[in-house]
Amino acid sequence: MNEVQPQLEELLFSSLENVLVESVEVTDTAVRIEALSTARQATCPDCGCPSRRIHGSYLRFPHDLPTAGKSAVVALRVRRFVCAEGTCPRKTFAEQVPGLTRRFSRRTERLRSTLISVGLALAGRAGARMTGAFGAPVSRNTLLRLIASIPDPPAVTPRVVGMDEYAQRKGRIYGTVLVDVESRRPIDLLPDREADTLAAWLAERPGIEIVCRDRASFFADGATRGAPQAIQVADRWHLWHNLGEAAEKCVYRHRGCLRPPPEQPEEPRDEPESAASSPWPTGHRFAERTRAKHATIHALLAAGHSKRSVARQLGMTLNTILRFSRATTPEEMFTGQWQDRATRLDAYKPYLDQCWQEGCTNAWTLWEEIKEQGYPRGYASVRDYVSRNLRGKPQPVGPRPPSARAVTRWILTHPDALPEGDRIRLKAVLANCPELTAPVEYVRSFAHMVTELQGDQLPEWIASARTTTDLPSLSRFAQHLERDLDSVIAGLTLPWSSGVVEGHVNRIKMLKRQMYGRAGFKLLRKRVLLAS
Repeated sequence: MNEVQPQLEELLFSSLENVLVESVEVTDTAVRIEALSTARQATCPDCGCPSRRIHGSYLRFPHDLPTAGKSAVVALRVRRFVCAEGTCPRKTFAEQVPGLTRRFSRRTERLRSTLISVGLALAGRAGARMTGAFGAPVSRNTLLRLIASIPDPPAVTPRVVGMDEYAQRKGRIYGTVLVDVESRRPIDLLPDREADTLAAWLAERPGIEIVCRDRASFFADGATRGAPQAIQVADRWHLWHNLGEAAEKCVYRHRGCLRPPPEQPEEPRDEPESAASSPWPTGHRFAERTRAKHATIHALLAAGHSKRSVARQLGMTLNTILRFSRATTPEEMFTGQWQDRATRLDAYKPYLDQCWQEGCTNAWTLWEEIKEQGYPRGYASVRDYVSRNLRGKPQPVGPRPPSARAVTRWILTHPDALPEGDRIRLKAVLANCPELTAPVEYVRSFAHMVTELQGDQLPEWIASARTTTDLPSLSRFAQHLERDLDSVIAGLTLPWSSGVVEGHVNRIKMLKRQMYGRAGFKLLRKRVLLAS
């Protein structure tokens, strides 16, 4: 053992001073390391006065990282010193080995730091499974307590700060993440997205020069009040995304001309008289149930049963049996049903039928359109009407026209990067619908400003877009840009953006999924700020 003792000391405690390894005992399941502290003095934790007067000694057994797949325990002999300061309320104190032990801890510092790294990377349950895999099992609550015990990183004042919202509970609770754009590191998490909270945080850091944000009103207000000296930069991705939404609305308004005109008009089909006269189509559950009842009742009556006997056998009232017996066909029972009553959707049914013939088969999109026209009810009635009345109707024969989203994607793509097939389709769409030429020109001129950082051309672009009466969505987009004109011009001129912030928002989503959405704000903040 004397030959290998220096090697063991160098291997196990190479980064520590004043630690002497006396012996190492290896069993089938564990490694026991006998060691002692050789420091000549220790410092009182209360008054900070060094002392060399030893009061006594005792053994501590902190667990260390596993060695060769076996658990490691350090039998460390530490001493108690007498405080040399007479006014100090602490008479004696135990020495601590820097880098190896801390007060009340039953783990070495390197095992503690390893467990903290596992907790920051995997959180509670997954982290507990991982610690069991490498031979240092702890509970998930222990990992979370270790994470909570880490002090916050020191506060910094970045020169360029980016901000965005993240969802603690989507649709209910939102917070704000703040990132140092230059170092690409998160610097803080705020528990909400209120302008007052953001303004107070910015006011404590007067050295901020540039604020990268989206165009949300609470971020604009908070940045203006908290950092009036800073230049606010609107994120270019959000500007481009909003322009894409406006362009898609323009294309959707002209979806009728996306389909090329048919070469020959189709002859109308003769529908069966029974299907046209029946208010409920074949296969409807209420219609089939009524037809089955009608057939059963008439079969029993034809067999010689009385109406009262049929009512008792089927568990129906006599009046119901009388109504079914008077109806010669099941369709006569359908009159006066709820779908024949007047509804608020009746005024919009011709428009829905027209949109269906033009190729729009999405009930949600149809509902959004008639909602803009004043329809006061919800989505369910439109969905039911589409499924019952429009699904079976034939659409115009011929190749399916491109969707509004596909045409918008072709418009938003750089012409040099557009595949040849899509370029040909876009050219055909513009030939069939010349009204879409103007949106294409506006989108490409805006794209030139974004890529070339020519924000000085934005006022002219806004003035031109606002005058287009036949492009209401682009006109509204230009009006919204005017409300936040300075930050938008800065976003189209300066090289800064909020792209790095969006990356951290995605990482926060991953951390939340690891914690199954049940972690509180404090734990989430620790993991975001301290994880490497």
